[in-house]
Amino acid sequence: MMLWNIFVLFSRVALFSWGGGPASLALMQRETTSALWVPPGAVEAVPWTTPLEFSDAVAVGNALPGPIAPQVSAYVGYKLAGVPGAIVAATGTVLPTTLLMLVLVVFFFRIKDSSLIQSMLKAVRPVVVGLLLWTAYDMAYSVFGVKRSGWGDSLVIGWDKILFISATFVLLTTTRINPAFVIFGAACIGGVVYR
Repeated sequence: MMLWNIFVLFSRVALFSWGGGPASLALMQRETTSALWVPPGAVEAVPWTTPLEFSDAVAVGNALPGPIAPQVSAYVGYKLAGVPGAIVAATGTVLPTTLLMLVLVVFFFRIKDSSLIQSMLKAVRPVVVGLLLWTAYDMAYSVFGVKRSGWGDSLVIGWDKILFISATFVLLTTTRINPAFVIFGAACIGGVVYR
């Protein structure tokens, strides 16, 4: 039953996300942090993943080649049900939209220049940017460990995290460096500094 639930959730995320893998992360995070399950041996239901675990999944997924959505879903699926869970989650993320694309590709070249499609896309593209910003904002809560005291203390205490964020933004904006190298470099620095 858990494998079916994993497949359904990630299929739903795939079918209701616009803008590709990174844009689906906002919906994926919302769905996986609100879905509940009872781990083996536990009495109480817990979220499928926490915001911090989701941040870890995104970091690992960004360090690997290929599309991020199946990688993050596989991470969550593995946590819930091991290798079968990872396979089912990645399949749920890819299969429904792939089948839909195969059907739509036949009609795509007929409708791509349609004024209705173009006007719909003009509204959807900024929403995708908003979803990505929301994902970053929501992940920042777990990265900075924001408590009830608010952002002020968390930003002062987390000055090193601000440095990492700024350096990453500058590197990716001003160079053509592969994000995987940035993540690898941060991991090396973290292994030395935070040990």
